[in-house]
Amino acid sequence: MSHRPPDLDLAHPFQNAPAPGEAVEVAPGIRWARLPLPFRLDHVNVYLIEDRGGVAVLDTGIDDRACRGAWAKLLAGPLAGQRITRLIVTHCHPDHVGLAKWLADRTGLTLEMSETEYLTALVIHLDPAALEAEPYREFYEKNGLDPETTEAVMTRGHGYLKMVSGLPATFRRIIAGERLRIGGRDFHVLTGGGHAPEQIMLHLAEDNVFLSADQVLPRISPNVAVFARDPEGDPLGIFLRSLRSLRKRIPEDALVLPGHDLPFRGLHKRIDAMLQHHEERCAALVEACREEPHSAAELIPRIFHRKLDAHQTGFAFGETLAHVNYLARRGRVRLAESRDGIRRFSA
Repeated sequence: MSHRPPDLDLAHPFQNAPAPGEAVEVAPGIRWARLPLPFRLDHVNVYLIEDRGGVAVLDTGIDDRACRGAWAKLLAGPLAGQRITRLIVTHCHPDHVGLAKWLADRTGLTLEMSETEYLTALVIHLDPAALEAEPYREFYEKNGLDPETTEAVMTRGHGYLKMVSGLPATFRRIIAGERLRIGGRDFHVLTGGGHAPEQIMLHLAEDNVFLSADQVLPRISPNVAVFARDPEGDPLGIFLRSLRSLRKRIPEDALVLPGHDLPFRGLHKRIDAMLQHHEERCAALVEACREEPHSAAELIPRIFHRKLDAHQTGFAFGETLAHVNYLARRGRVRLAESRDGIRRFSA
């Protein structure tokens, strides 16, 4: 994730985040809790939605001692005496799905996700070694990554296993366009790709509340990356289409409850800033490719202006290639001839 926007004057009705184990009501029947993460982005938001006979839970945190401890505090505190009625996960990333099996086992509930997100998480969990297959190594090296960074990127699946308690053997599929009836209210399901393949978002129109997961965040742009399994994919194009669709469907003054950072109002303003951010990145890459042909790895410094370690470079590479693929599909850059087998692009 990247990009801290200029001061957009977004309205933040809740300035103070809840401490681990606490929950704050942010809309009628919706409470906000926060779980700790051991990363630079040091938290994930989860939401507790009032339901008949208990609460529905949206997202779970990673599987580590700190997150389990925060859940223990929630269950003994704000959720004491309340039954968890539904377990909904927005997408397959560890900070959202990591404790899904642990909570499902504790509650006896069926995990609810979109099909693509569930199957993606399941594939990584069942066969992380597949990420190290030689065709994937060739993908990274042909796009200009050095061997050390290639190795770091290819073993990322093992880190996933450490953060995910597993996946339940069965799940209930959530589909775009359906309505989830929770607490006598209809939450309209939207899905969006780019950051994750089929991320779930929920719109409660009657209270003008939008649970945006990681698709729209107030302060940073979610990671939108190309991975080895889909080397010519266009996740950035998919992501930008999703943002434009959300801008048409969700009101500007909706209360946005994101997967990270503070709740906010000013959705259209934030989306416009994200669209501008990605176009500025694209323009910088086109300019670089006009100067001389560049590989995706060589283009990383053109849009990431800080020193990166091998792990961070892996994420930056995926994001850079997402922009390159986006530009190539639209004819703004093209593959150049290369004598060393590395894919370079010119404009």
